[in-house]
Amino acid sequence: MTAHTAPAAPTAPGTDDVLHYSAFTTDPSGGNPAGVVLDAAALDDAQMVALAARVGYSETAFITSRDEAARRYGLRYFSPRAEVAFCGHATIATAVALAERTGPGELVFDTPVGEIRVATTLADGADGADGADGAGSAPQATLTSAPAHSRPADEALTEQVLKALRWTRDDLDPALPPHIAFAGNDHFVLAAATRERLADLDYDFDALEELMHHHEWTTVHLVWRESADRFDFHARDPFPPGGVVEDPATGAAAAAFGGYLRALGLVTGPTQVRIRQGEDMGRPSELLVDLTPDDDRSRVTGRAVRIPGA
Repeated sequence: MTAHTAPAAPTAPGTDDVLHYSAFTTDPSGGNPAGVVLDAAALDDAQMVALAARVGYSETAFITSRDEAARRYGLRYFSPRAEVAFCGHATIATAVALAERTGPGELVFDTPVGEIRVATTLADGADGADGADGAGSAPQATLTSAPAHSRPADEALTEQVLKALRWTRDDLDPALPPHIAFAGNDHFVLAAATRERLADLDYDFDALEELMHHHEWTTVHLVWRESADRFDFHARDPFPPGGVVEDPATGAAAAAFGGYLRALGLVTGPTQVRIRQGEDMGRPSELLVDLTPDDDRSRVTGRAVRIPGA
C-alpha cells in the first residue's frame, strides 16, 4: 500500500515578515511605530493578534486581501491584545510601504469601519523601498476618514474620566468642552487649560482602562490649544486598552478631533489643524488635519519612514 503524506500547512508569517515603520515623522526615532504585514491572507484572528503581541507596537496592520490592478486592499489592525476597528498611524505606514513598492498614487483600503482612501506621494528621487530615509524627504500619505461627528459628554461621565486621570475641573479649558468624538471609532476628548497640565500625565491605568473598555473608546484624546486664534494643538493619547500607557501619534483620534472642531462650529472655511503629539514621551510627531465645513470627513496627513534594523 502506498503511503500518502498530507500536504504541509501554509507557514504563518513570523516577526521576520513584519515591516517596521514609524508614522507621522521623518525621523525613525520619532513618530508612532507600526508593524505592517503585506500578505496576511493565510492568517486567522488568533495568529494576527499573537503576531501583533510579539511585535509589541500599539498596532500592527495586516493586508488580508488584494486587487493589485485596482490598488485595493483588505486591511485589519491588531493591538497586542485585540483587533482595533481603525488605526490611523498604521494606515499611513501601510500606505507608504505599498507606495514604495508599487509607486505613488491613490490606494483604497477596505477596513472594519468601511472604505478608506489614501493618497500617497514619494520623496523626490525615491523610487523604491530604500529611497526614503532622509529627514524631511520621507514619503507622505493622506487618509480620508470615515464621516466624523462628535457629541458632548455628560457631567457624570466626565467626572469619572477626570478622576481616573487625576485631573480636576480647574484643569480644563472652558472653551473646549468634553466630547466623545468619532471617525471610525470613539475617542473621549478633553482639553487641558495649560501646557503644564498636559505634560504632567500620571493616571490610574486600571481605572481608565476599565472606563474605556466599558464605553468602547479607543483613546482618551487630551489636547491643549496654543492660542485661540490658531489651530495649533498639542495632544497626548492614553491607550490602556491596547496595553500601552500612551500612543505617540494617533491618526484615528486626529480624524475624530476634526469632527469635534466642526461640531463646536469652529470650522467656518477650509481649515488645517496642526497637532503635535509624542513630545512628552520623546517621540515627537506631527499630524495635519484638513477640514471643510461642508464635508464631515477629515483628511489626515503624515509622513512615514522605515525603522532601520527592525
